[in-house]
Amino acid sequence: MTPKLERLRDWTWLQKDSAERIDVDWSGLPLQSESSRCKRAAICLAAILQAESEHPFIHPDERIVLTRHVRNLPKRYSDEEMAELRKTAYFHEMGVVFNLSPNYGATLAAGLDARREEVLSRRETALREGDSEGIEFLDAVLSGIDAVCSLAEAYRLKALEEGRGDIAETLAQVPRKPARTFLEALQFLRILHFSLWCEGTYHNGIGRFDQFIWPYLKADLESGRLGRDEALELLEEFFLSFNRDTGLYIGVQQGDNGQSMMLGGVDREGNDAVNPLTYMALEACCEVKLIDPKINLRISAQSPIALLEKATQLTRLGLGFPQYANDDVVIPGLVRLGYDLADARDYTVAACWEFIIPGRGMDIPNIDAVCFPAVVNTVLHSREGQNAKSFEVFLELVHREIRSQADLIAQKLQRVDMLPCPFTSLLCDGRIEKARDAAQGNRYNNFGVHGTGIAPAVDSLAALQKTVFQEHSVTLAEMAAVCDTNFQGRDDLLAEVKYDSPRLGIRDSETENGVLGTKEIAKRLIAWFAESWEGRVNCRGGIWRCGTGSAMYYVRHPNEIPASPDGRLKGEPFPANYAPSLGYPVQGPLSVIDAFTAPDLTRVVNGGPLTIELHDSVFREPESITKVAQMVRYFAKRGGHQLQINTINRDQLLDAQRHPEKWRHLIVRVWGWSGYFVELDRPYQDQIIKRAEMTFPA
Repeated sequence: MTPKLERLRDWTWLQKDSAERIDVDWSGLPLQSESSRCKRAAICLAAILQAESEHPFIHPDERIVLTRHVRNLPKRYSDEEMAELRKTAYFHEMGVVFNLSPNYGATLAAGLDARREEVLSRRETALREGDSEGIEFLDAVLSGIDAVCSLAEAYRLKALEEGRGDIAETLAQVPRKPARTFLEALQFLRILHFSLWCEGTYHNGIGRFDQFIWPYLKADLESGRLGRDEALELLEEFFLSFNRDTGLYIGVQQGDNGQSMMLGGVDREGNDAVNPLTYMALEACCEVKLIDPKINLRISAQSPIALLEKATQLTRLGLGFPQYANDDVVIPGLVRLGYDLADARDYTVAACWEFIIPGRGMDIPNIDAVCFPAVVNTVLHSREGQNAKSFEVFLELVHREIRSQADLIAQKLQRVDMLPCPFTSLLCDGRIEKARDAAQGNRYNNFGVHGTGIAPAVDSLAALQKTVFQEHSVTLAEMAAVCDTNFQGRDDLLAEVKYDSPRLGIRDSETENGVLGTKEIAKRLIAWFAESWEGRVNCRGGIWRCGTGSAMYYVRHPNEIPASPDGRLKGEPFPANYAPSLGYPVQGPLSVIDAFTAPDLTRVVNGGPLTIELHDSVFREPESITKVAQMVRYFAKRGGHQLQINTINRDQLLDAQRHPEKWRHLIVRVWGWSGYFVELDRPYQDQIIKRAEMTFPA
């Protein structure tokens, strides 16, 4: 990084926790008397952007502007009003549109003035048709466009005041007019992304950045307007901007903000879409070394080793990305679920790993989760389960319980609603033509269900097969009682199931003489999970998708069930996502890949990466980059769907718990996102340390 960017990086780090931000009293906004949801959204967005317009700030070293000054967003509904709304329908999380990937490219190419004319034209049609609902929505979109343009104008005037003609020139073009250059495209995208956060659309991903931004960079490089070094500097500054306000974008934990970017893959026609910006973005992240943007890389079994080596250079830094997605599995999986082939080829991720189509998906890809160890626990404690005469009978009861869990979730979610985000809807395909907010739906309106604790569930079933049905050392009823008492007084049984039973990806057993191996058990669980959702239509006309992700449930669910037959004691966390059980010596990454790619993963493409931890000593050898890159290629050839490789050091993590002031910049991968270790709550820190105990050494 240049000295200028290093200064900007230092300031960016301080800015994320800035004490100079203000809280605004929004009580004077005319919301309580406003019944229209769209009007409330428009009033709030205009108010927050007006407040930001009053405090434009330009750092001396930056060329891409917008810094959040106001800490708190106005609340569209009081807590009491929201409680009443929740009586009528299920509102997921904060209730607004979120976890989506807008179509930024179309608006970058058109400019907001042209989009405004499009909205006005559609409004004339709505007037002729007497469509009052459409008029309310379109008026709210117009209000948002005007507010965003006013914010940009405030910054343009501030730039002129401070003698920054370069910035003023950029803002004279965008966002009103189309972006013409790489710099203008980056500034325009910064304005749009910033504005979506202000509207309340959280976890809004950046999408396929190297696809819709590459034409601007390509034109600049070919014309000589930019050299590669200058382009890289602009890109690094743009990446820094994602971290400027990250202290305000908090999900379950600090860092859980959904600022994910997808690189690589194929285009909508199926052609290889990797381009020079793909490589440059990986390089820029290596230089910036901050938690955002969170990089995802689409690969296949045919991906060039040079690309995988470039990505591994980023893995080596311990930022927790890139996260890989395998086109060979994901695209057929999405088509199998009913996605148009061209749309499936255009997939990105919503926030963490959930696959979504940019501009066309209005899915809720994390609406609920099935806890697999809880499924095993329910069967184990049931009368039918305890009377099972064979392991196959017990498994069939597990199969039935997985479907029962799907029935319960589907029954609970028979009416799901969202609060509108009109300006966000401008960036979603077809919403202006329909004159309806994206909250009412888009082309894809699917619900995604996570699956937690798959490995502990497989391990528990393998332990039951061994101890109950093979060795007859304990009955099912006795095992249920032992789990309820946390193995108290049964150290012998605890040792047996923990250290002398097969484990998925660690001590795998093969299927022999009627005894099922862990891979076969995993195949069945995942197939049953997929079957339990097939053919269902959700209340918004979409389908249900299941996946192997865990989100935050890997910490929550273990506290809701007793100990497990695999020796996991009550409260001990599950592995994050799709990974081996915690606390056991591993045999090597290839054995883990072999085990976790054995199931048909095209059936669980809501997402959820196989998560592998590498000790940082792995990268001390010169050939390590190539070896890890080859491992990624092996994963793709084996039919894996998503992969996360995390580089961590247990000693550093323990010291960071003891002396957080020394490790403020230590970045770790949590589940589908990266954050600063010392900012995490203790349960998440402890789980990461347990994962570190299982790292593959050099």
